Amino acid sequence: MNFPGKIKDVRIKGRLIGGDKPALCVPLVEKTTAALAEAAGRLAALQPDIIEWRVDYFDRLDREREVMAALETVHREAAGIPLLFTCRHRREGGQADMAEEGRISLVKKALRSGLIDLLDLELLTEAREREAIIQEARQGGIYVILSFHDFRATPARDEMVEILVREQEAGADIAKIAVMPQNPYDVLSLLEAALIFRERYARIPAACMSMSRLGIISRIAGHLFGSAIIYAAQERPSAPGQLPLDGLRRCLELLGLE
Repeated sequence: MNFPGKIKDVRIKGRLIGGDKPALCVPLVEKTTAALAEAAGRLAALQPDIIEWRVDYFDRLDREREVMAALETVHREAAGIPLLFTCRHRREGGQADMAEEGRISLVKKALRSGLIDLLDLELLTEAREREAIIQEARQGGIYVILSFHDFRATPARDEMVEILVREQEAGADIAKIAVMPQNPYDVLSLLEAALIFRERYARIPAACMSMSRLGIISRIAGHLFGSAIIYAAQERPSAPGQLPLDGLRRCLELLGLE
C-alpha cells in the first residue's frame, strides 16, 4: 500500500521496513540458551524479516554474562536475519520482575555488543535515560522502536495518534502501539489511528496492532492502514492474538501482500 509523503527508509541487511509489503517479525520466547538455539535455528529457516528476542522470558536475567552468551547464540542462529532485542518492562507486558536499573543495564550491554540490529524501548522510559539510549543506538547504527502497550484497554483514537507522534518526536526510527480491544469499535479505532498517523504525520514507519482474538484482523490487514510490521508466532505467542507465521503468510498472500 502506497501513501503520500516521505517516510524514512529503514533498511536492515537487505530488508525494508515500511515498503509496499509488511515486514514479518517473530519473537523468541524460550527460557534457556539451549531452547533458544534450537528455536532460533528453526525460525531462521522460515526466513521472517525480523527475529525478536524477548529477553524478559529468559530464566537467567539476573546473570548478565549468561544473557550475553545467549544473545551470541541467538545472533549466530539468526544467520543474517535482522535481530531485535526486547527486554519488556513488566508494566507493559514483560514477563520478569526486575529492577529498572538492571533492565537498562542489559539494554546498554546489548547496544554495545555488536550483535543486534534493532532495539525495542518503551516510550514511558525515563526521558533522560531514553534519550541517552537512543543517542547511543544511533551512534552504533542500531534502529530504535519506541513502543507503547496497553493490555487492559484501547485509548481514544486521537490519543493513539498522539502516542505515535510522541514516539516519532522522541527520536524513534519506528513507532509502535499495541492495545487491547474491548469491542469491535476499538479495533476500528486502532486502524483509523494508524491511518491518520500515516497520512498526516508520519516521517517514520509504524507498527500498530489491536491484540487478542478480537483484534486479529489488525494483524492481517493492518498494512493496508499504514502498519509496517506484523508480529507473528513461531509456536508460542508473545502477545494475545499473534497468528502462526505460516498461517499469516497465507492470509497475506490472499491480500496480495506476501
